[in-house]
Amino acid sequence: MQFKTYQPKEGDIKREWHLIDAKRQVLGRVATQIAKFLMGKQKVNYAPHLDNGDYVVVINAQEVRVTGNKEEGKMYYRHSGFPGGFKALTYAQVMAKNPIKIIEHAVNNMISKNRLRSPRLRRLKVFVGDKNPYAGKIKAKKEETN
Repeated sequence: MQFKTYQPKEGDIKREWHLIDAKRQVLGRVATQIAKFLMGKQKVNYAPHLDNGDYVVVINAQEVRVTGNKEEGKMYYRHSGFPGGFKALTYAQVMAKNPIKIIEHAVNNMISKNRLRSPRLRRLKVFVGDKNPYAGKIKAKKEETN
């Protein structure tokens, strides 16, 4: 008797909504949890070649914390492509300007670098306060706080 390996199809994908409260959580820990949901690794029918991840809504992005000396020491770099266009900002500066960017940047670096990365990141919704427009789509029992 020969067994066949189950391969999920595009039609088999069912996307759920997860709510993650980042209040008083460590940035790296919450980013790995978000990345897991976006990639769909918590599902039984996970396949690395398919984008079968879920939607993730993150609230209280301004209250995420970092450990150690990262408040002053962690740097975010970018370059415009022009001579002299190098910019470096600390974690505290980025947090004061736009705390959403911190979570998006951390999750972006935890998702595998392939053509599925952009559609996965489009399903990430990050908000500064505890209000979000997706409250009706999120089931009350699906709240993730770990």
